[in-house]
Amino acid sequence: MSILPEENSFSPEEVQRLRDSLLSLSEDDSLRVDLLRTLLGETACRRLSIFQLPTDFVLSVVIPIFNEVDTLAKVVQAVRESGVCCEIILVDDGSTDGTRELLESWQDAEDLKILMHDKNQGKGAALKTGFEQATGDAVIVQDADLEYTPQDFLTLLQPIVEDGADVVYGSRFIAGMRNVPRLRHYIVNKTVTWWSNLFTNFLLTDMETCYKVFRRDVIQKISPTLQEKRFGIEPEITAKLSRIKGIKLREVPIRYYPRSYDEGKKIGWRDGVRALWCAMRY
Repeated sequence: MSILPEENSFSPEEVQRLRDSLLSLSEDDSLRVDLLRTLLGETACRRLSIFQLPTDFVLSVVIPIFNEVDTLAKVVQAVRESGVCCEIILVDDGSTDGTRELLESWQDAEDLKILMHDKNQGKGAALKTGFEQATGDAVIVQDADLEYTPQDFLTLLQPIVEDGADVVYGSRFIAGMRNVPRLRHYIVNKTVTWWSNLFTNFLLTDMETCYKVFRRDVIQKISPTLQEKRFGIEPEITAKLSRIKGIKLREVPIRYYPRSYDEGKKIGWRDGVRALWCAMRY
């Protein structure tokens, strides 16, 4: 019997607060997880993403950066506080707003790999550079803004660690409470996702999500073939994953805090058109 209320009564924010409180019960991971499974039951622990990461597990966090000096330090701090041992790979894509100077001041940080592109090439090019340098057990993409929260890392990793998934996509459109997106962005996203599904035979709800987690061997298998320099990298990756025989891909719900163009959002309608082409091309 669970001591928790019905599963559907939790909002994502309540789940996070409860998980943080419960995980502070013990400093010993194995003891903590065993205690919580006894108290709450397997179903509740799974709902709360309470599980034991292997003691030597490392997550490579690839952060493509272009002119994000106002948010970058907060993102790096959030990654460090995610509860996961992370190798943080920062790829600056020709920033001109002071980001490069900030990165240069971090050169001695042991948990950071700092890579520089001499000129702006696009998110896809930055991701390819980061993927090639990853050495962790799994690799995740983290944007340098504050639209996605690293507090969801454990939720995203659980299917890989416990269920043997090869790839996990974090969906902004399934299960639970969510921030309301702009209608036009939603329509474009759903159209591109549907078009991608048509060619990949996946049934994704959010192909364009930033939060994609891969077993390192999976993403490094396809990274040498990646060609898209900008946001077309999302449908290209998805298309190439679909051709890996026996690939196990999962979706889990994530939180999302959309920002406006005034706040620095960079993707535009031309990228949506390009994504439709890329889904068909690759």
